[in-house]
Amino acid sequence: MSGVIVTGPPKADAEDVAALAGHGVATVHEAMGRTGLLPAHLRPIQQGARVAGTAVTVLSWPGDNLMIHAAVEQCGEGDILVVTTTSPSTDGMFGELFATALKRRGVRGLVIDAGIRDTQELRELGFPAWSAAVSAQGTVKATGGSVNVPVAIGGQVIRAGDVILADDDGVVVVPRERAREAAEASEAREAKEAASRAAFVEGQLGLDRYGLREELARLGVTWTPYEDHAREGTGA
Repeated sequence: MSGVIVTGPPKADAEDVAALAGHGVATVHEAMGRTGLLPAHLRPIQQGARVAGTAVTVLSWPGDNLMIHAAVEQCGEGDILVVTTTSPSTDGMFGELFATALKRRGVRGLVIDAGIRDTQELRELGFPAWSAAVSAQGTVKATGGSVNVPVAIGGQVIRAGDVILADDDGVVVVPRERAREAAEASEAREAKEAASRAAFVEGQLGLDRYGLREELARLGVTWTPYEDHAREGTGA
């Protein structure tokens, strides 16, 4: 497997990334029309972390972390490293030493569709990570791959410079050209949810606030007293 290391790719504007950082993955995913969500098997190794940054992508051979070493040089302040393999792998391709080097360069976290190890040490370092597996299985450094090329994880294409957001709920990718649009849409959705939250605190039901009684009626759902329902169920 040959490959290429692409240098200096375009990135989403830092102000737009910062604006998106104030919103959760679920909010951004919904605000973008329920697009961009990476698969649910990518789980955080910690709780309570929320990161947003620009993607540096890695395509590696399974069980081989050579291209992660190559990618470290391409990483800088505000980036998030995104790693996948040419076929499924759960080997522990990333650990404490990588995290130490990346944190020194200002990298905000890792998303890897493969295995990770040294999870306690990563938590102690304060280096957030989302992975498909946790495994102590080691890797080799023997096969070429690519850095900063488009990669696909669970049907979602991630390009270098796209925005990655990750929190306890999962990971979402925002195309770099849509970063400002997504931030504005997320802000609007947050305002809408704040109004609904206030209404629910006052006792309003979602059935009424969202007009769902009419929707249930349209679907043929009816309200029936227990006695009538029991009588119909027993044939009495």
